[in-house]
Amino acid sequence: MADISELQAKLDARMEKSVSILKENLNTVRAGRANPALLNKVMVEYYGTPTPLKNIANVSVPDPQSLLVAPFDPKALHEIEKAINVANIGINPSNDGKTLRLQIPTLTEERRKELTKLVKKFGEDAKIAIRNERRDANEKLKKQEKAGELTEDDLKAEEKDVQKKTDECIKEIDKIVGEKEKEILEV
Repeated sequence: MADISELQAKLDARMEKSVSILKENLNTVRAGRANPALLNKVMVEYYGTPTPLKNIANVSVPDPQSLLVAPFDPKALHEIEKAINVANIGINPSNDGKTLRLQIPTLTEERRKELTKLVKKFGEDAKIAIRNERRDANEKLKKQEKAGELTEDDLKAEEKDVQKKTDECIKEIDKIVGEKEKEILEV
């Protein structure tokens, strides 16, 4: 039975990881409001090393429609500006010599619909990952049953637990995606 609890623990961890990856991906989707997470994937060439923006600058939200990027090292300002432009997030920074200001443009109806499709795709990818985890766990359980480590009744009970966890995660994914869609469609 120790193998089964270990299998359940690994399954839980992998499913939670899939949900957290979904949340990270959704944070990078621009929803019309300023959010420092928009710049999470921006990598800056800092002294020859690709460095995450958040490690070399402070990103703040002075008002709902703009972000303010204040580098810890003023010499890195131009590299940060270049990295934001290369990141292709659809926002051009304005440089005042000490900081960068990014004005978040309001989204058009067409762009909102495109972003909603992207959010749904992220959600579907997360669901596929969850279902793959379910399949892998069920295969391992069936191997244990064939090896005589599990009875048929235990197998059915464990498969039921795996399905229950899968359903919980998919329900959570649907909730997260629904909230993000609502945020995007909000004018």
